[in-house]
Amino acid sequence: MDIKLLAMDVDGVLTDGSIITHADGSESKRFHACDGGWIRIWQRQGLKTAVITGRQCPAVAHRMEDLKIDFVYQKAIDKIPVFEQLLEDSQIPPEQIAYIGDDVFDLPVMRRVGFSAVVPQVITELRAAADYMTTRSSGCGAVGELIQHLLKKMDLWDNAMERYRR
Repeated sequence: MDIKLLAMDVDGVLTDGSIITHADGSESKRFHACDGGWIRIWQRQGLKTAVITGRQCPAVAHRMEDLKIDFVYQKAIDKIPVFEQLLEDSQIPPEQIAYIGDDVFDLPVMRRVGFSAVVPQVITELRAAADYMTTRSSGCGAVGELIQHLLKKMDLWDNAMERYRR
């Protein structure tokens, strides 16, 4: 397996899918710290990251900046044109991209990448299209679990763990 970039949906993958809307119209999101830590471990291996999300939210922009996500695409209602833009921006072929999603809107991208994953609470069609289904739920470390799986499959696990064994 030769994955160079991990692309993720946000709502329902990096978050539990809840949208908290405040009286002033602003939104809040809850992100799992474990996912952030594993994203940093992924990046330390020289691997790239991207998010493709259908909504636009300043909280997402802030969190993705904090995590140093390489490619951030918000308001991606139709994800295929945005995925095509990711291919152009990253110069990484689709077979070297892994993608994790949670909804039918993610299915076209899942069918294009080299490795696709879903969280447990998805419809049958997504489960059938996925190469991997996390045991952890959305917003509860699912991305971290996927990263661990990929690092092991790519024989990068020992290298990724080296700094923690001291």
